[in-house]
Amino acid sequence: MDRRQFLSVMAGGAGLLAASRAAGAIPAAKPSAPRGTTLAGVRNEWTLSHPLVKQKLRMMVMSDAHLTLDDARGEPWKEFSARMSTPYRTMKHWRNGRQLVSPAGFDEVLAKAVQAKVDFLALTGDIVSFPSEAGVDYVVGKLKASGLNWMYVSGNHDWHYEGQPGTLKEQRDIWTKKRLSPLYQGANPLFSMRQVKGVRMVFIDDSTWEILPEQLGFLRAQLASGDPVALFMHIPLHVKGYPLDRAPVGHPDWGWNADRNWQIERRLRWPKEGHTQTTYAFRDAVFAASNVVGVFTGHIHEPMCAVENGVPQLVTELTAAAGCLDVKFKSL
Repeated sequence: MDRRQFLSVMAGGAGLLAASRAAGAIPAAKPSAPRGTTLAGVRNEWTLSHPLVKQKLRMMVMSDAHLTLDDARGEPWKEFSARMSTPYRTMKHWRNGRQLVSPAGFDEVLAKAVQAKVDFLALTGDIVSFPSEAGVDYVVGKLKASGLNWMYVSGNHDWHYEGQPGTLKEQRDIWTKKRLSPLYQGANPLFSMRQVKGVRMVFIDDSTWEILPEQLGFLRAQLASGDPVALFMHIPLHVKGYPLDRAPVGHPDWGWNADRNWQIERRLRWPKEGHTQTTYAFRDAVFAASNVVGVFTGHIHEPMCAVENGVPQLVTELTAAAGCLDVKFKSL
């Protein structure tokens, strides 16, 4: 690794980093207090050290594979899948100029995880571009064949057939049960946890941009355990100093006036009153907790690293272009 590329962040010191295509695009800000996490890495390879972590652990995070696979079973839904069935079919892998045809990016990341024999693989949403049976069948078949320890949480496209009536929550409730259920392996689609080498891998579905009271309660119970917690969601949490389009969940400006895509995506517009107090409380609980080793998300399609109050949030570039996070946990 080129020394100029290397980034090392002591949780109590350097504060906020952006590992995006445009260096320096995000303003810096200091965390409010020193914490226990030490972060070192660059772009998509990171090492997180925390005193509560007792065993070495390696994981990969994939997000936004946007598989467009469909078959005859999807014909009745063509009206609602048309827009999202095309844009990710061919992706230019911007790091080396290769053209990737869906599902090549997903396959490449999965093969990398298998070769590395990772302890855990996290899928943080938008793995499919719409809830097609063919897409879900493909992903589940590949994951089962991999032999890896994996978990999934949905993104806003996984369950969305554009133009169908209903609220975001209603749409999610329908399609997570009707189509996405094999991806959850029997777990609750809204929240779940699995311990891997002493770390609680906590999955919370924030794909409607909001947090429900039962999800907040589940998070608080996990934090109260005192064990190290790694949190996985699709949409990044608001981090002080970051604009709405980079980290929207819990951002004070989220809502009706900020929703630029509701007509394109043919869905109901975000509410005029903005976020619920539950969503704000969830965000605050995450960044106040001393045992959160890290937050891992996707959604914005570009790599990002931010630290607030010593809690790092890492965002992976899109897996449609073979992007992923390669993360190692170790004790301080």
